[in-house]
Parts: sequence; structure tokens; C-alpha cells
Amino acid sequence: MIGAEFEANANSSEDDGVEQAAPVWAVFGDLMAGVVGAFVLILISVLAMQMDLVTSLQTEIEKRHQEEARRMALEKALAIPLQSGRVTLNNGRIGISGSVLFDLNSDELREEGRLLLKSLVPPLQVYLSETGQMLMVSGFTDDRPIQEGNLHFKDNLELSAQRALNVTRSLIAEGMPRAQVFSAAFGAEQPVASNEDAQGRAQNRRVEMAPVPRTATVQSGADAAGKPAGKAIGR
Repeated sequence: MIGAEFEANANSSEDDGVEQAAPVWAVFGDLMAGVVGAFVLILISVLAMQMDLVTSLQTEIEKRHQEEARRMALEKALAIPLQSGRVTLNNGRIGISGSVLFDLNSDELREEGRLLLKSLVPPLQVYLSETGQMLMVSGFTDDRPIQEGNLHFKDNLELSAQRALNVTRSLIAEGMPRAQVFSAAFGAEQPVASNEDAQGRAQNRRVEMAPVPRTATVQSGADAAGKPAGKAIGR
């Protein structure tokens, strides 16, 4: 009788141990499930970030390839004028020395300059049509004041504006569509050389032409050309 009672008590204790152990394992299982779930979420987030990074990198590479292709196309289009040395190409900006286009303190195109502009129209027109861009014509001067007695221009900004406008008109007269070209003036701003000597001042007296997006304003067009906006003077 006593043995039977002892055995019953032992069985009861074992049942209690099993019942106590069961909740512990359940909690541990829930904890592990939570840890695994958090790990999966972190892994998914990391993978998503890597995919975004890869996409951004591919977009940037494609953009650089397109820019390089446009630069090479522009160099190819201007191969003959570039070889003559009368035109330069730097970061997509086409530069023409002011002495080729104009006499000192004058906005009247020289015959040599007019012929040069005429030779640039066909390749530029093809390039702009293929890329869907416009041409920004920018005028620049040195920092020397307008010569005393010159009643045509109030200051260098006005001189650079009229020069850019006359270049634009000449391009249009030679066949450049009006919708593909506009003018801007910078005066003595944005020098490419020192104004302390004659050689540097001669380099700063120039006209530049830069392809810009068709939808660009003067400001964004100037940014594409790598410089702040000057005075827009239209077509």
C-alpha cells in the first residue's frame, strides 16, 4: 500500500517536471524564431541596399559613357577646324579667340571670323540634331576698361553681349536654326588666363560655344558649360 502511494507520488512529480519544462522550450522557440526573423529582415535590407547601389553605379557609368560618346562625337564633328588651330575644345566648350573674330574693342565680325563660323555650322548642326541639344554662344572680354572715346559700348559686359549676339546672328545666317542657338554675355568674368600681360588678355577676349540641354535655362546651360550664368541676350 505504501509502495503504491510512493509510486503515485513519483509519477506525479515527473508530470510536474514535464509541464514546467514545456513552457521553457516554447519561450526558447519563440525567441529563436524572433532572432531568425530579425536576421532575415536585416539580410533583405542589406541586399536591397546593395541592389540600389549597383543600380546607381550602373546609371552613373552609363551617364559617363554617354558624356564621353558625346565628347568624341563633337571632336569628330569639329576635326577640321580643330586641326587648323583656330578653334579649341575644352570640356565640351568650343573656344574661338577674339582676335580671329573681332578687332580690339569692336563687335564687327572680321571676314576671317565670318568664314570660320560658316565652316562650323554644318558639323554643329548635325551634332545638335543628333544629341537634341542647343548651342549657347558666350562672349568674354579682358578686364581692361573700354577705350576712352568709344561711344558704342558702356562697358565690357555690353561689348561681350554684342559680340555674342553678332556671332549668333552669323551662325543663323549661315543656316543654324534659330531654335538651336542662344546668346549669353559674361564681360570680364571667368578669365582663362591672367589679365596682367598682353598674352593673357588676348586669351580672355574670346567667344565660346557650348552644347547644352534643349530644356535648359541660361543658368543650367551655364552650369553645363562649367561656369555661372552671365547675362542672357537671346537670339
